[in-house]
Amino acid sequence: MNEYILILVPIIVILVCFLIRVPIPFALLGAAVTYILMTGTSLSAVCDTVMGQLYSNSTLIAAPLFIFTANVMMSSKISEYMYTFIKAIFGGKKGTTAYMNIFASLIFSGMSGSAVADVAGNGVMEIEEMKRDGYDMPFSCAVTAATAVIGPIFPPSIQMVIFAMLTGASVGSLFLGGVVPALMLVIMFAVYVWYISRKRDYPRGPKYTMKEFLKFTWKALPALGTPIILLGGIYTGVVTTTESGVLAAFYGILISIFVYKVLGPKELIKAIKNTVIQSGIITASLASSFALSYVTARSGMGVALANAVEGITTNPLVFMFLVNIVFIIAGMFVPTEISTFIITPLLIPIVNALGINMIYFGVVTSINIILGNVTPPFGFLCFTISGMTGVNLGKIFKEMMPMIIGMFIVLILLILFPNLILFIPSMMG
Repeated sequence: MNEYILILVPIIVILVCFLIRVPIPFALLGAAVTYILMTGTSLSAVCDTVMGQLYSNSTLIAAPLFIFTANVMMSSKISEYMYTFIKAIFGGKKGTTAYMNIFASLIFSGMSGSAVADVAGNGVMEIEEMKRDGYDMPFSCAVTAATAVIGPIFPPSIQMVIFAMLTGASVGSLFLGGVVPALMLVIMFAVYVWYISRKRDYPRGPKYTMKEFLKFTWKALPALGTPIILLGGIYTGVVTTTESGVLAAFYGILISIFVYKVLGPKELIKAIKNTVIQSGIITASLASSFALSYVTARSGMGVALANAVEGITTNPLVFMFLVNIVFIIAGMFVPTEISTFIITPLLIPIVNALGINMIYFGVVTSINIILGNVTPPFGFLCFTISGMTGVNLGKIFKEMMPMIIGMFIVLILLILFPNLILFIPSMMG
């Protein structure tokens, strides 16, 4: 059979599966199985390869632990303590609740590591807080969607854990590489909120006495210890990424039961159930992605793609800009998992051939995949928030445009100056 037909068939199968709304793992697996059946490839050889990759990947254990910690910690009572603590920091300033939205995304990203979790878990609460304090609903929705971008960038990031599993890159280095980009985004959002709050005369937050501030800080302190334990263990080298996930999960259970008293048997079972479901989706997608990668290597799709890219450019910087365009466009239409599991494995051989640092590539692509999720006209996260709140999508996009421009500026700076990403990982060894 013609080799070009064999290369195209998996792509066509994936596109058809997406059009008829087949779940991601089955779409990837369907493409792989179709190729295997057409070429008579040994199914046992594929299974051995895929299972070998899964068994040898210790990072796979870390993802469920991070997800479980997030499910345990993100109860409404703990969220309220965190919101009050952040409000106390910015008390008396114009735009206090908008600042709260930004920094809550930073703090909770250290627990969930997911943009969708940020929006679905705390997004509605943040929007309601802003509405209650007198902010426009479209602006409130836009800030919530935009700041959710921080989740997959600031450690721990489920997106980067998945990238590490697909590529073999160091999870700890990827986490470290996401620190500066996340803080750059936080600063950019804060500057915009400072400007727009004065322009529109948004309300000031309540002023708190030092005694009240210390009280709120004391209540929030146990929850703040979760990301400190999680990241401190990794960065100091005391524990591995997986071991830090175990510590964080155990700590989260202890404070949820004995400090905040929000975790009973029902809540614990619910957290475990949600973790199993979310982890099952990731594991199934990962296994299917490994099978598709095997097919890609056998079919010559990777070589054909590499040759096509080399025909366009051999300049790493130009390649990075082209990749960003691809990921952003993909992110406009589909959730981040689809771009990660399908496009990333195809690009890894090219990244290696061009000598691009894998940590740099992983952090940049994590940013531009999720950036596509908030970019008009089909920003996935904006659709999610519009559906949850009933706010017109066009009004949300209009309010988001200045922040989207700011995010693109940050992304361009990161592409042009890799050391913004690599400085901390190289410093920590």
